[in-house]
Amino acid sequence: MAFDITADILIIGTGIAGAVAGAKLAQKGLTVAFLESGKRINRFEAVQTFWDAKIKVPESAYPNDPSAPHPVSHMIDDYYQQMGPENFKSTYIKVVGGTTWHWLGTTLRNLPSDFKLKSLYNHAVDWPFDYDALEPFYLAAEQEIGVAGDSGEDLGSPRSGDFPMPMIPMTYLDKQFSRALDGSKYQVRATPQGRNSVYHADRPECCGNGSCIPICPIQAKYDATVHVFQAEKAGAAVYDQTTATRLNLGDDGQIASVDFLRADGSTGTATGKVVVVAAHAIETPRLLLNSAQEGAENGISNSSDQVGRNLMDHPTKLSWAVAPEPVWPYRGPLSTSGIENLRDGDFRSDRAAFRIEIGNDGYNWPTGAPLSTASDLAMAGLRGAELDAAIKTETSRHIRLSSLVEQSPDANNRVTLDPDKRDANGMPLPRIQYDYSDYTRAGVEAAETAHDEVFEALGATNVNHSADIQGAGHVIGTVRMGRDATSAVVDANLRSFDHRNLFLLGSGTFPTSGTANPSLTIAALSLRAVDAIAASVASK
Repeated sequence: MAFDITADILIIGTGIAGAVAGAKLAQKGLTVAFLESGKRINRFEAVQTFWDAKIKVPESAYPNDPSAPHPVSHMIDDYYQQMGPENFKSTYIKVVGGTTWHWLGTTLRNLPSDFKLKSLYNHAVDWPFDYDALEPFYLAAEQEIGVAGDSGEDLGSPRSGDFPMPMIPMTYLDKQFSRALDGSKYQVRATPQGRNSVYHADRPECCGNGSCIPICPIQAKYDATVHVFQAEKAGAAVYDQTTATRLNLGDDGQIASVDFLRADGSTGTATGKVVVVAAHAIETPRLLLNSAQEGAENGISNSSDQVGRNLMDHPTKLSWAVAPEPVWPYRGPLSTSGIENLRDGDFRSDRAAFRIEIGNDGYNWPTGAPLSTASDLAMAGLRGAELDAAIKTETSRHIRLSSLVEQSPDANNRVTLDPDKRDANGMPLPRIQYDYSDYTRAGVEAAETAHDEVFEALGATNVNHSADIQGAGHVIGTVRMGRDATSAVVDANLRSFDHRNLFLLGSGTFPTSGTANPSLTIAALSLRAVDAIAASVASK
């Protein structure tokens, strides 16, 4: 059975990139249709699913749907076809609202220098515009998301206005770090967050629940369904469980239609004056490459041979230790403070920068505590009141640091299509080739040294460092923006160089990774692209 969709603007994906742009475009009176491979999520059912899950990973609240498959942390090689030499470890989900369902909520801006690494440090590439060009959209994105932060704090990114809400209060743990590091080169600062510190936008204030990843039970933390609902209120249509499988070219070389497959097995074609692909930095190149055809033999928007290339993350150094006194972790949100003054300097000519995240989740990330702690103590023979007291004594002093390290763009780090393995929709699984440069590895080593110094200042003992580099869940690059069609996929407005009615949104367009969690920059770039998308509709 065939099913067809027509709109001014087709948006593939309902994560933060597509949802923010779609809401604004629908509010301009344009007809907008979203194609989303995943289902709509019932928050309360998802919370229960998370509670019941035996293995609690970021995806545990969102069981893998065969019609919308995605990578899962503890069996990541089932989806990614890893070609090495390193494994790519970051994941995402396919649901209405996208991966913002299980994001941490960190909403840092990039630094001005992040936009011109080549000019300043002779490393990597410059973005096609500078920080000042994006700053008004950063401010607008903070309003749209609802960011809580300290407007008087200097985080290295100049502001033209205040945060819409006051900061989330520092935890007792944060304050102990701040006191121990006072006067040192490590400056503890409150982290801007996309969660309500007060009742805001018809959503409650944060109640301190510790399950920000994978799910906020009360929607105090922003997720992209906020903008999906805004778009629907303005007349947009959302087609869930509808997977875009191919973009088709017209005789004029523009995107004429999009083929899709629904979960019930039905197929159809969607047409629009403008097509926006906002399907995440793995799925976007996967769709473009799967659309190879006459006139686009290497895939849609790939005359530069850059589609799928320059895959990045924030390689993460994870360290944990025992504080000298109780600091009472395992209370949410999962992180409320960090050390942000290590993100820039002349050292970036030689090694990667990083930011240090102070975790409120104790050993949960590296060891699965407190459950693992309880299990270990029970296996040691403790029972009853003695076991209870030992759990409290040990877990009350657990501390964790993680450093998010800048990763260099490398054309050899890439997403391609597996020639043999396909998902239930018949689409080739993503094949991943991935490694870390010496520049990035030097940043990881510097981060470990910094962790040791922070722990020493705190008087911590039993210091541990992860043997492997971890993934941050930040999938970056693969359809990067630039100034010309020979070295980039999209221009400064995120319009395809090859097909003028095609726009690509999301962190895949970042030319470099920087050290800021990417969600706020994704939203700012989407807001910046709205006028160009609307003008393209008007010109058709």
